[in-house]
Amino acid sequence: MTGGMTGGIPLPGSQAADPQAAGNQPAGNQAAEPQPSGDQPADREPWERNASWWQENFTSGADPEYEEQILPLFASHLTGARLVLDVGTGEGQIARLAASLGAGVVGADPSWAQLEVAVRRGGGAAYARADAHRLPFGDRSFDVALVCLVLEHVEDLGAALDEIARVLQPGGRLLLALNHPLLQAPGSGWIDDHILGEQYWRIGPYLREDRSLEEVAKGVLLPFVHRPLSAYVNGLAVRGLVVTRMEEPAPPPGFLALAEEYSDAASIPRLLFLRAEKLLPPAVGEQEPGDRPSTGPPGTGPLPRGLFSGGAA
Repeated sequence: MTGGMTGGIPLPGSQAADPQAAGNQPAGNQAAEPQPSGDQPADREPWERNASWWQENFTSGADPEYEEQILPLFASHLTGARLVLDVGTGEGQIARLAASLGAGVVGADPSWAQLEVAVRRGGGAAYARADAHRLPFGDRSFDVALVCLVLEHVEDLGAALDEIARVLQPGGRLLLALNHPLLQAPGSGWIDDHILGEQYWRIGPYLREDRSLEEVAKGVLLPFVHRPLSAYVNGLAVRGLVVTRMEEPAPPPGFLALAEEYSDAASIPRLLFLRAEKLLPPAVGEQEPGDRPSTGPPGTGPLPRGLFSGGAA
């Protein structure tokens, strides 16, 4: 996972890869590693600076929430996926998961430090340096889009959702995971009230949109945007993305075992998962006045050349 998507260009200097076959790269496939361009906007710096912290603590089996909950949850909704876009792919662990299930996969992320590791770790996905609000892919290019713990770090939610809806084929699905907007709102947490003799989960200011730099670990500051759930659901709906399933899983056992006090909040979900499907266009003759005409049949939009391939595991 990487948030704060702020790039927008394919990785320069790479070998061309065919995204249609990205999930089936031959073993040993090599690609040149990405080199920083020197263009590092200030809002990208936290993700570049803290990439190794993320990789060490949340990938390769290090984090029980990913291993026991997030990865299995996404896997259960990837059945039948053909061409998958992982927005905010980070070092590629969910992209590799999708590729292992037989899909062609492209992971997009603005962070060089994450993409360099994604390429080295292989696994069959291809990668492009790109941000959520300026995806370098044609209309209707993918039948599945994955967005895991990313949109909370994106400043312009509307622009990101515009792009995700644009690159999805009609009938395609969006798999979206968020820090639970209500129960993980800023200021929320477990309260042990010794005066009243009660224990309860406090909900922080929920309806107020909040932007902050959050210290997620000692010395690790990352941008975070809190929005109410309605901002996400309504944002999807106006773009023809209709929520068909919502899940609020309890924290997994491995997470609860990390600290004794976590067991007190075992009934408070940390994650919200939404599955949304893009509405099919109206049949010929059924288009409403003012509707934009179709730009072509599903899947005809061009995919960019110059993708980095992570090869096969």
